[in-house]
Amino acid sequence: MADPNLRISSLNLSHDSMVYLAYEGERTIRGGPAVTPAGSFGRKMTVEDLIAQQMRVSRQEKSHCDSVSFDRDCANAFQHYVNESLAFAVKRGGLMYGNVSEEGQVEVNFIYEPPQQDVEEEKRVDAIALGLGIRKVGFIFNQTVSQDKKEYTLSNVEVFLATQLHAESELEEWVTAVVKLEINEDGGADVHFEAFQMSDRLFKEGWFEMEIGSEDDPKLSKMKKEVVVGVKDLKEVDNDFFLVVVKILDHHVRFCTLLANAA
Repeated sequence: MADPNLRISSLNLSHDSMVYLAYEGERTIRGGPAVTPAGSFGRKMTVEDLIAQQMRVSRQEKSHCDSVSFDRDCANAFQHYVNESLAFAVKRGGLMYGNVSEEGQVEVNFIYEPPQQDVEEEKRVDAIALGLGIRKVGFIFNQTVSQDKKEYTLSNVEVFLATQLHAESELEEWVTAVVKLEINEDGGADVHFEAFQMSDRLFKEGWFEMEIGSEDDPKLSKMKKEVVVGVKDLKEVDNDFFLVVVKILDHHVRFCTLLANAA
């Protein structure tokens, strides 16, 4: 092909033949309009870069604690208080104190219901618990009769609070317990205890949108940006996705009582 007078038909070329061209000299490229890349477009990105920018939510299949065992007296005192005294009309929460065994079983020996925003009193209770050889192991609260429990297990506000307390505790086996009133087949009311752990990393990594409005769907948790759940990109995730059920047992200790402040 060094001869510029040769015809292409004489070069034994056929369809799909590859022809390599070379030339000497300098190319001058005229400048075009400036382009500013938007988002990820216009920039060279590897697969690792794309994965790093995703927030992927995976279900925690197994709880870090084998089970949670409630002292019968303290569990009965709390449910009696929210049922008989408050008629499940007011939401109350308490801190659960006890121990965690080497096998991963959480044992709740007493429940302290703190006054709102009283850090000093909570510190005194922590000191008493330390003297008894126990520590905070979880959080317990009751749902109210006004909540539509048929649509969700925990509301988005309850999930947010539970994950926040779990993260602040720095206890892997931390348990969240909920007491609820349900209508049985005979039309009577039954009190039920349920226990859960929250999926790992939720609060510390800042996934949740902290502003929850009254018009937001209570059965969905809002994320700060789209997250990958399975194969879907979602901005709102069903609360049940974050819950890991914990088996409930019971036991009895001598000093157990409910330290409640109804003020």
